[in-house]
Amino acid sequence: MGATIIEKILARTSGAAVVGPGEIAVCRPDIVVQLDMPFYVDGFWYRPKKVYDPDRIAIIFDHGMPAPTIKEASGMAEGRRFAREFGLKHVYDFGRHGISHVVAAEKGLARPGELLVNCDSHSCAAGALNCAARGAGPLDALQAMTQGLVWYPVTPTIRYEFTGALAPTVSGKDVFFHIAQVYGGHSNMSVEFGGPGLAALAMNERRTIATMCAEIGAEFALFEYDAITAEYLEGRIDRPAEPVAPDADAEYADRRVIDLAEVEPYVMLPHAVPNNGVPISRFDREVAIDQAFIGSCANGQIEDIRIAAGIVAGRQVAPGVRLIVTPGSQDIYLQAVREGLVETLTVAGAVVTNSTCGACLGYHMGVLAPGEVCLTASTRNFKGRMGSSQAEIYMGSPATVAASAIAGVITDPRGSIAGTA
Repeated sequence: MGATIIEKILARTSGAAVVGPGEIAVCRPDIVVQLDMPFYVDGFWYRPKKVYDPDRIAIIFDHGMPAPTIKEASGMAEGRRFAREFGLKHVYDFGRHGISHVVAAEKGLARPGELLVNCDSHSCAAGALNCAARGAGPLDALQAMTQGLVWYPVTPTIRYEFTGALAPTVSGKDVFFHIAQVYGGHSNMSVEFGGPGLAALAMNERRTIATMCAEIGAEFALFEYDAITAEYLEGRIDRPAEPVAPDADAEYADRRVIDLAEVEPYVMLPHAVPNNGVPISRFDREVAIDQAFIGSCANGQIEDIRIAAGIVAGRQVAPGVRLIVTPGSQDIYLQAVREGLVETLTVAGAVVTNSTCGACLGYHMGVLAPGEVCLTASTRNFKGRMGSSQAEIYMGSPATVAASAIAGVITDPRGSIAGTA
């Protein structure tokens, strides 16, 4: 019997010939990413006396940039000291920072066929690049940095075959919402994406889907490597790619086919993701919003900002609505400036922030008050995620969020951009 993508990667990194569901793989990671947060959250950090390989460790400051309090400032000072002590070369500090999963992709840290360890829950984002990653606990990440070892249960895999192509103003976020609504949670499962429709699915859409798989509880989320992957990685990685493909006779827990052409924009309702959404054509309530957010590791990409700017151009954000747009990295922020997107959004009444996690986790730059309603193109919507536990968080694609910010109520984005009606 053949192997899936994740089974092959876990086998290689654990030194085993094969691994299968039910086994425990003890692996040597190819790269370990450490964030700013473990350096300042009580009980997460102590000073290690060694690291297993300074060339395989990256520090990316993302959650609290720039530092909003003395606590964060002190933690990041400790992170800088740690980087100096061990001579780390992959350090993305103030001015080079961004959301760790975005920076890992941009800077070639997430490489095909390799294993990436990161203590953030949305680390499965790397799967868009055929790189295995999942959220690790902070102590697991510390062990990976110091001992060069990390362990994973080998779980069954569900295979998704894409056919067709997305309609205008329908995005990878909507594809994920469709999966979450139709199939629900994927706990104790990995997911794998392929099929003929992959050729019509841009890298930014793949990155959104892979990132969001944390919200259905998937262990790993891996895309097959193809020409689109190769084009994205050209000039980013420092060695030849060694992608992994599934065997033709790989065994899956289930195989599911999704026609991308049939997917439409979705709205996910508060306060959960799996089995908690509705296609926007059947969203039969009028929901006024106080805040609209576009950002996070899932939707802070340049393509998301372009979509938002295209929708709001020449219009004004509705009175009483706060439209916040947060680029996923400094590189994306700079590109948005060069393309005039920041100006377009600002003229329309939006606020474009520094590149950070920001409002997504209710940390700073967009915290919700009791009783407020937010429509977000970020990662999750449980109670208290973005501020008050008495706020309500709906989820949509960047197009849906931007169109709704203009309307003042949750709105179908189709027709919001010329030629897409």
